[in-house]
Amino acid sequence: MEKTTTQRGFDITNFKDLYDNDCSLQESSLATQAAIWLGISRPTPKIMASQAKQFGVETDETTGWVEYPIPEEVLISTRMHLSVDLAKELITELETFVKENE
Repeated sequence: MEKTTTQRGFDITNFKDLYDNDCSLQESSLATQAAIWLGISRPTPKIMASQAKQFGVETDETTGWVEYPIPEEVLISTRMHLSVDLAKELITELETFVKENE
């Protein structure tokens, strides 16, 4: 995990998940209450190679997953915006997972 600050001065912790996705936990700029952002930093959508052509993706691959390009005009939310109350609820569930491995 790497702890730094954003260009706007907010605390951010960057890390990778089990699938090697870039993730982050970031202090929110929300002015009305304390909040954080948590989740994958950038989506990496994929489609089965066998279905790629039917959805307009050109590829030479015939098996497995291939990248599915998303137009710049499309916004995909990948991070949760959590209040303190929501974070407290999640902590309870996460503590159970850590203690019981389930």
